[in-house]
Amino acid sequence: MSDEIPNMAPGLVQAFATQEDAPREGARRKSSADESISALRSWTPKTRLGREVMAGRIITYEQAMASGLPIREVEIVDALIPNLEDEIIKVNMVQRMTDSGRRVRFNVMACVGNKDGYVGLAMAKGKEVSQTIRKALTAAKLNIIQVQRGNGSWESSVGPGTSVPFKVQGQAGSTRVTLMPAPAGKGLVIGETGKKVLVLAGVTDVLSRTKGQTRTTINYAAATFNALSQVNSTRVSETQRSQLFIHKGRLLE
Repeated sequence: MSDEIPNMAPGLVQAFATQEDAPREGARRKSSADESISALRSWTPKTRLGREVMAGRIITYEQAMASGLPIREVEIVDALIPNLEDEIIKVNMVQRMTDSGRRVRFNVMACVGNKDGYVGLAMAKGKEVSQTIRKALTAAKLNIIQVQRGNGSWESSVGPGTSVPFKVQGQAGSTRVTLMPAPAGKGLVIGETGKKVLVLAGVTDVLSRTKGQTRTTINYAAATFNALSQVNSTRVSETQRSQLFIHKGRLLE
């Protein structure tokens, strides 16, 4: 068994390595990470990519992206990027009067990330809060993107990028968020909602400018996420990539 562990995805290694310790956890409340690890133990892949991950032929998220196969199972993300942290951005309760009485539904926006180059954002609707939160977290994991970071500020020094490589803008509804490069140590000069998304993405230094209805939490978070997505859609030459110390995704050792 020890010879097979290096050929397994890191999440699967955690799932099967901690299987003996699970009964001794007592009555401690399970977190979303614990539930993800438990689900991996009983996971039966239904897609081609899932079978490749389970067989150990794909063990990193970078290899999964390079394969070109769609990611349709949340267990694939849990296996390739374990210990994802999550943040509930907003929980809205929507009431509607019908002939049968008052109807209550919930809208939940959730964000997940590993604080090192991967972040996902999504919304979900449901009748119960707990189920809707789990649904939103699953959708966010399936919507994960690689974040390009770099040293785009003239004050930045040599080394791995901690900011955005150049100015980008994201929009959601009437809210527009502009992210600008900042030197290391500047911090996140942005509102609390945008800060939650950037922290989970692994961006530690940024300057920002906002326009529109920034009080709308959902649009603010979505605009920040769209700005990070915009970095990936910008064509960058190898010379610029070297000069700005741009790297995509996590910093692999």
